[in-house]
Amino acid sequence: MEYKDYYAILGVPKTATQADIKKAYRKLARELHPDTNKDPAAEKRFKDVNEAHAVLADAAKRKQYDELGANWQAYQNAGYGSGGSSDWAGFGGAPGGTRWTYRTTSADEVGGFSDFFRQFFAGAGGASSAPFGSGGGFEYVDLSNAGRGAQRRSIPSAQATAEVTLAEVATGAERMVNVNGRRLHVKIPAGVRDGSKVKLSGAMDGGDLVINVKVQADPRFAREGDDLRVEVSLTLAEALLGAEVPVPTPTGSVKLRIRPNTQNGQEIRLKGRGLPKRGASQKGDLVVVTRVVLPTLGDEARSQLAEALALEPQPDPRGSQS
Repeated sequence: MEYKDYYAILGVPKTATQADIKKAYRKLARELHPDTNKDPAAEKRFKDVNEAHAVLADAAKRKQYDELGANWQAYQNAGYGSGGSSDWAGFGGAPGGTRWTYRTTSADEVGGFSDFFRQFFAGAGGASSAPFGSGGGFEYVDLSNAGRGAQRRSIPSAQATAEVTLAEVATGAERMVNVNGRRLHVKIPAGVRDGSKVKLSGAMDGGDLVINVKVQADPRFAREGDDLRVEVSLTLAEALLGAEVPVPTPTGSVKLRIRPNTQNGQEIRLKGRGLPKRGASQKGDLVVVTRVVLPTLGDEARSQLAEALALEPQPDPRGSQS
């Protein structure tokens, strides 16, 4: 199995701060996203970057990954890392002498991450399994802004954390979680927010399991409830004459017709192109904010363009400012 150097993938040192990791991830995500980069190799790199960020941005996963790295060669030489279940028993370098068990899972269970991720992170902590919904169904419970009334809810038997992308917020997702040595298949409903909770009633021997949902930041979008804001760059010609340009959404791109004389910073609202509203069939909106990029011209071309624009009377952009 190939060892994944997540630090090298993000281009940061092992001493990188969380801010450094976040900055590197956002830069690479913009460069490599399939909606804007059509190079076939970019899609694989984009997945690697997302996987690296999922590990290094999580303190617990990063600690486990750093400890694993120092023992990787011994682990591989002993014949582990080729699939199936395995553990660190017998290795003096295992953190704290703890017996760790890893179990390979299918790509669907961990959102298509690599074999390396599935072997050492998706199945960490236990090898037993149970299907989603065993012992009961699931219930969406948003306690992110809970008041006193929510504090009177019964205490769940167990809790776990599931991390999802913004695209998965738009469509819903499934995850495998490890709780008290059991593996549970969890369905995350569409429209969840960061800090929301999903309750699996009766999943833990009659007790409830609460899944704490973490939503990964997408550098392309700013989320405002169920609405999303995205910035789209336009050339001066496109802003003046109008054009049809691609606009990213969490699940792909759509074509947007830009009207002639579109201003810099103008907001265009696309109804129903945002995220699903919890408990309703509607979706929020996608607010597109235009960013007009001026051309870089030589002296003669710049003068000709400025003179041509000056022939058309324009209102004072500074208004009554002194």
